[in-house]
Amino acid sequence: MNNSIKKFFALILAVTLLLALGTGAGAGVRLLKGQTLYVPSYSNIIGDMQHITVRANLIIHNTDPQHPITLVRVDNYDTHGKLVEKYLAKPVELKPLAANRIIIRNPKKGDEGAGANFIVQWHAANKVTEPIVECIMVGSLGTQGHTFSSQSRVIAEEE
Repeated sequence: MNNSIKKFFALILAVTLLLALGTGAGAGVRLLKGQTLYVPSYSNIIGDMQHITVRANLIIHNTDPQHPITLVRVDNYDTHGKLVEKYLAKPVELKPLAANRIIIRNPKKGDEGAGANFIVQWHAANKVTEPIVECIMVGSLGTQGHTFSSQSRVIAEEE
């Protein structure tokens, strides 16, 4: 193998390792008793100068293999920070490795839905691995489908 090919493969390996470490693959497992999470969601986007209505699906995965978590708050806000809907009438338990999906029932039009978000709050009796909370948006315009996702961001936690 010539020297330039070896350098190329070394560069590819280095970039792969940096990307893996940057996404948390090298991070230790965090055990927590609760968090409050901010999750961006979008009920419409602009494509080709047209508004595309998308359906936001909030997905919450309990990643702990042994302990349940309890969802205590799932609230949806519009672009202006106004509460649109509370999705939980009472706390919901997610068993180990279980997931829950919440779909925005009445997507906001225009700018009201462009910067919408969820606030998700969960607790656990025991320290558990962090859940994965993301919003998957799905929509179409004509024959083109659009799918994208956003990750949650921790705004408070309980260790």
